[in-house]
Parts: sequence; structure tokens; C-alpha cells
Amino acid sequence: MATALETNLLEAHARESGNKNDARRVRRDGKIPGVVYGAGKGSLAVTVDPRQVLRILRSETGHNTIFDLALDGGERTKAMIVDWQYEPIKGALLHIDLKRIAMDKTLKVSVPIFLKGEAEGVKTQGGILEQIQREVEIECLPADIPSHIDAEVTHLVFGTVLRVSDLPHDPKLKFLSDPNQPVAHIISVKEEVVATPEAVAAEAAAAPAEPEVIKKGKQETEEEGAEAPAEKPEKAEKEKKEKK
Repeated sequence: MATALETNLLEAHARESGNKNDARRVRRDGKIPGVVYGAGKGSLAVTVDPRQVLRILRSETGHNTIFDLALDGGERTKAMIVDWQYEPIKGALLHIDLKRIAMDKTLKVSVPIFLKGEAEGVKTQGGILEQIQREVEIECLPADIPSHIDAEVTHLVFGTVLRVSDLPHDPKLKFLSDPNQPVAHIISVKEEVVATPEAVAAEAAAAPAEPEVIKKGKQETEEEGAEAPAEKPEKAEKEKKEKK
């Protein structure tokens, strides 16, 4: 389990809370609108530098990072990012919510789960490791928030399941997720058999031939059962004279 407290600085400037047009003007100036709240204080509309925000979101602890929030260059307070919005097409940041943090009070956060090791079911049984749960919700002090939780999977085989209750428990952390929630297991994938040209040719060769003999015999039977054609009158008269 990796625990890290990254100290970063995010500068914010107070702004007048307005409509969408005001927010667009903020973005045209290279900033993004946001709001700060928490710690028993009222909410405050601010503008921040999106580059500083992205640096925090892309750090090891991501949105769980505790950083120093400097408002208009004045007194700093501990804060964290609790919500953010991206523009759906270009992926640019549109808005951010910041929460003031009291370092002596516990927080509820979701932490990513990293799977470690090669599962025995993959190594010797030809299975595939499937991760079902990628985050776990915990409660702890801000300074104890882990960047992620490592889950050992080397023992996993067909029929065994790694659950939240199997994750390593640090006494500083309180797990809030259902302990029976499955995290990972081994699955098998049914392979689709694609017929090769050789297989198609072999199948065609093994197919029964069309019963031509039966058809021929049927034709002969039909011909034998048909009436004989009537003799020509000239031939009948000639045979009658010869008998005389």
C-alpha cells in the first residue's frame, strides 16, 4: 500500500458569481471558473489556472491530493479537488469545485486498486484476470490518504475471488465499501473456431454424393412402365399381306 501526501500550490482569485457569459469571459482569459467551500465557511466563486489544476489531477494522488490554496496571494488553506468538468469534444477544463480541508478531521474518499503479481490461474490454467472493482471507498485523515491500494493476485485460480475484505488493511484506514464486493477473479474466454479452407474442403469431400443411380433407375422404371408407341399403318398392312 502506497501512502503519499503531495503538497502543491493552487492560486485562486475571487470573482463575481455570474451567468454563463461571465464564465465564458473567464475562459477566454485563459482561466477557468470554480467555487471554494467547506471548513464551516461560506462558498466563494473563484478563478484558477487550468494548468495548475491539471498538474494536480495528473499527479500520483490525483484528485485526492491535498494542496495549499492561496486566495488572492493571501493566507493559505489546505484544500482538495472534489469535482471538475471537461469540455466533451476538446477535453478542456470547464469548471472546478474545491473543498477546504481540516487536517484533523477524517475524509471519505475513493482510492484506486492496483493488482500486483501474475495470477496462478493465468499462468497455469490459461485463464484471464478480470478486475471487477477498480476503486474502494475509505475514511481516514487527510494526511493518511493513500495514492492507491495494492492487491496481491498471485494466488487466484478458477473458482477463487479476491474481495474487498481481502485487501491489505492499514489501521489508519477505515474501509467503507461492502467487504463482500468482488475485486478480481479468473475467467475463461470461449474461443470462436474459424473454419479454414482445408477444413471446408475436407467437409465437402466427406459429404454424401447425390444419388444419381437411384435417379437413373427411377427413369428406367418410368420408361418400362410407359405404353409402347403404336405401329405405323403402312407397316401393319405389309405384314398382313405377307401372312396371306
